[in-house]
Amino acid sequence: MGTAATPAFDTDTLRQAVEGQSPATLLSLYTDDAEIRVVNRNAQPSHPQVLSGRNQIEAMLTDVYSRDMTHKLEGCVIQGDRAAYSESCEYADGVRVMSESMITLRDGKISQQIIIEAWDE
Repeated sequence: MGTAATPAFDTDTLRQAVEGQSPATLLSLYTDDAEIRVVNRNAQPSHPQVLSGRNQIEAMLTDVYSRDMTHKLEGCVIQGDRAAYSESCEYADGVRVMSESMITLRDGKISQQIIIEAWDE
């Protein structure tokens, strides 16, 4: 009797979407009911920004990738149904942003994500 393979998370697509600034491609990596929690200077750990479902996630990705900035995937580690990745960004004026993401995968797609951001001030 064979074993059904679980779909793998596509890190090549993640890199292409992040570095190619493609919100539609990045959105394709999320489940329909995905949830993102964002912690940064405006959304403190006790009150993170919460995005639920593809519509809210799409709006956030469209906003971020419409800005005049570059994005680089610094690294991605996958272990079972968990993954983590680092992203560095730079605005045209030189302001830098770093983000760290911890994700939970379901059927090879992101179902939950925690993003912690820090940027130059």
